[in-house]
Amino acid sequence: MYDCNSARRYPASLMALALAVTATGGARAYDVNDKLTIGGLLAGAFQCQQVSGFADSENLCRGAMAFQPELFYNPTEQDQFFVKFGFAAGNGLDENSPFVLAPWSADLEDGVKDINGRDRSYLLEAWYAHTFKIAADNTIQLTGGIIDPAFYVNENAYANSEYTQFMNEAFVNARNAFLPAYDGGGVLVWKFRDWTFSGIGMNVGENDDGNNYNYYAAEADYRLTTALGEGNYRVMYSGTSRAFLDPQGEQREKRAGWVLSFDQAFGPVVGVFLRMGWQSDDALIDLQSEYSGGFNFKGSAWGRAADNIGIAFAYLEGPNWSPAVEGAIVEPPDPQVVDGTLEAPAEAAQVLARTNVFEAYYRFAFNDYLALSADVQYMKDRYREGDDVDGWVFGLRAVAEF
Repeated sequence: MYDCNSARRYPASLMALALAVTATGGARAYDVNDKLTIGGLLAGAFQCQQVSGFADSENLCRGAMAFQPELFYNPTEQDQFFVKFGFAAGNGLDENSPFVLAPWSADLEDGVKDINGRDRSYLLEAWYAHTFKIAADNTIQLTGGIIDPAFYVNENAYANSEYTQFMNEAFVNARNAFLPAYDGGGVLVWKFRDWTFSGIGMNVGENDDGNNYNYYAAEADYRLTTALGEGNYRVMYSGTSRAFLDPQGEQREKRAGWVLSFDQAFGPVVGVFLRMGWQSDDALIDLQSEYSGGFNFKGSAWGRAADNIGIAFAYLEGPNWSPAVEGAIVEPPDPQVVDGTLEAPAEAAQVLARTNVFEAYYRFAFNDYLALSADVQYMKDRYREGDDVDGWVFGLRAVAEF
């Protein structure tokens, strides 16, 4: 049975608030004047998981909500200041899910506090950008401040938003692309005709090992327009400085990876996306490669032009090293004596062999501002040793954009 009695009540109140906000209409962004614009979103989700195969897993329901106001200030046509805040209540299933992948890849309560160990909470982005217009189809934009690299690289027309598209993190960004968000850095974007070239450099407060590190990424994006529709074809490389522990927990290693991301429209109704990614396994990682793809169907096919259906599948592989080889990280340590008491060793870490993910959603748009999505996910994690886990996640998501 689902443990619904202990589920948090936030999403119910959020959905009611979203309905109230949008019942009288409005706009996705409010223009204070010709230079200042205020926008954002209010989102809530309620998800239930039904899990089997893992001894400590529970069948339960959890909810969470997120509020992200943002402000644009354009003193000139070439200059822009941007500030974005993130507030959240609850962590959804993240605290109770036995799966490797998060069933809702949103910025929830824990994610908006003490961001990257910087002792900064709720301020997600704050940057200034200047655009150099060389010609009508040739521009260069420079951005500096607190940035989110996912805004510039690893985009996809059909699988890139946890608020309006797929919820599972496998379909929001490439899981192994490694995109550290909301820290100081700079971006260069050059748009020339149908090409876009993006370069990013960041310094990130700390990783899970407590180490400060540098991050960089580069992407080339080609837009293809045919009689069938528009498509985008991207190749991305990302890497870090030597700041991540190796599988033995003894040395620091770099992280590096490649991602291919494609999306293509096939007529006015159907869209297709494909992502493939690989990263090195010198550092301690949980997933090394990813292959995902899916379809988008616009509601114009059944008289609901603003609605859409998304269907996707992903296959992800764990690192190449095995528990037998990496005993120092997988086997539990010897018992320790603390204050005269013999403490039991920590549970052995598991090495993931592979993960399969399926997700489908229907997004029902009430108007231009409010939409409700019904979502279903199936995940199966297989480990080289230990218990495998598989199960279903059913969810509802309400999002009001203003």
